[in-house]
Amino acid sequence: MGEPVSVSVIALDPVLEAGTTSALSGCPDVRVAVPGEDAAVTVVIVDDVDDQVLDIVRATRAGAHRPEIVVVATDMTPPEALHAIASGARGLLRRREASAARLTRAVLAAAGGDCTVPPDMLDGLLEAGAGGRPPVGASLSERERAVLRMVADGQETDDIARTLSYSPRTVTSVVHDITHRYRLRNRAHAVAYALRAGLL
Repeated sequence: MGEPVSVSVIALDPVLEAGTTSALSGCPDVRVAVPGEDAAVTVVIVDDVDDQVLDIVRATRAGAHRPEIVVVATDMTPPEALHAIASGARGLLRRREASAARLTRAVLAAAGGDCTVPPDMLDGLLEAGAGGRPPVGASLSERERAVLRMVADGQETDDIARTLSYSPRTVTSVVHDITHRYRLRNRAHAVAYALRAGLL
């Protein structure tokens, strides 16, 4: 096990910020950054995903250290979730589902370049994304869709391989093929692109 992932918390409500910071402090895989320290991941706790929150996500992501972002909101509609991902969020959680363990998993996934979305929210995102037209000639095979859905859920390569009865090498190859074909940076970028383009 490597060093704990450094994480900071931003909340418009100071009580929420204190509670989230306290919950994360009890998790050995993460370390809450001290004020002024650059964190690898920033957790943004909000009620609604509105323009102000999207501005916070964009500004935080555009900072010199470019931390990954996990957004925790009271609730999110599929369009709001799409906007959060497009603004740079790498993890989405509802507050009622954001236990310390689940939040830690989302933070670790974001730090590793993965995107985490609750399964039922993912279905809504896919439907919302399907409203747009994919680029001409763009499509995903059923295997690619299955793998990318599990990547979006924050599952590791070995877990995806076991669930789909593939080898880990096949899963890695599928993700690589998608990122190479569409000239994407990493797994998180692949998920965000596929959702926005309606490829899933």
